[in-house]
Amino acid sequence: MVAPKIEDCLKAIYCLQDGDTPASSSEIAAAIGVKPPTVTTMLQRMDDDDLVHYESYTGACLTDRGEKHALNVLRNHRLLELFLTEELGYEWSAVHEEADVLEHHLSETLVERIEAVLKSPTVDPHGEPIPTADLEIPRCETQQPLAECQEGTIVVLSEVRANSSDVLSYLTKAGISLGTELKVVETAPFGMITCEVNTADKPLSLPADVAAEIYVSRPAESSKKDRRKYNEAK
Repeated sequence: MVAPKIEDCLKAIYCLQDGDTPASSSEIAAAIGVKPPTVTTMLQRMDDDDLVHYESYTGACLTDRGEKHALNVLRNHRLLELFLTEELGYEWSAVHEEADVLEHHLSETLVERIEAVLKSPTVDPHGEPIPTADLEIPRCETQQPLAECQEGTIVVLSEVRANSSDVLSYLTKAGISLGTELKVVETAPFGMITCEVNTADKPLSLPADVAAEIYVSRPAESSKKDRRKYNEAK
């Protein structure tokens, strides 16, 4: 059995590593809330257990065994987030920390029952893909970050990768949820992206680094996807 803190570390590495580019110890430490020396010790032990490939001053990448564990934790996490919003009335800005605690303590039977209650969902409340029972994770190749859209482009919000409750709460107050249509009206040289929102009277302005974590699709593409629409204003 893998300890919860190790599972947190595996999940962080999965989200941080970029292809063959490893996740650095400092990035992992920030993601799981521990000091870098503690992460170094953890990574050394995880390397011995064939969960990661770790090199000092370079970072860590998951092994096949480590990736399997990471995807299993990610599956639990995202199903829990959806269960909390759909069945218990949580807002999408309040589920991440709850799921972080609960994800380590689910039996396989409970996960299967949660998935059945939710009718085999493919995405969590933030639009992020939920790994299947076979630990396969679907990808949408046609999505792109809002920060990369040209002025005049009309798009639909399809995924928010920022876990910040402040960002999610701000989007909610602006009348924005999955499926909301946006029109990019200005990309300022100093880093602000401004959009018109079809569900609100006021435009939405976001720093470029936040807009980089918000993924959008063209309206025609979004309508073809089997995605749930969440309305945080209900």
